[in-house]
Amino acid sequence: QVQLVESGGGLVQAGGSLRLSCAASGRTFSNYAMGWFRQAPGKEREFVAAIDWSGTRTYYKDSVKGRFTISRDNAKNTVYLQMNSLKPEDTAVYSCAADLGRRTILSPQITDYGSWGQGTQVTVSS
Repeated sequence: QVQLVESGGGLVQAGGSLRLSCAASGRTFSNYAMGWFRQAPGKEREFVAAIDWSGTRTYYKDSVKGRFTISRDNAKNTVYLQMNSLKPEDTAVYSCAADLGRRTILSPQITDYGSWGQGTQVTVSS
């Protein structure tokens, strides 16, 4: 299993930007698709974005399309989530996860991800 640690969260005003990082350990990082999920207070965890093992394909939750960009640098064992034009409703704990399957279609399903980081808090003020 890959070990994941998120960073880059913080407090930002509406309309601002943050870049989240997810650092992975283990020599097999490049074998896995990766996803970002978020969980707001009192809410269920929800899918945000995913990227395939090579970084060539991406998939986004509709509400973040055009604002968020997922990317990865396999040489640095890191996946990123660039978040622009942030809104108060983006406030949540953001977690990265590794899809341990070899599926060809990127998945938004929590149950398809088998390794999780502890999360980083993103707070967007109005």
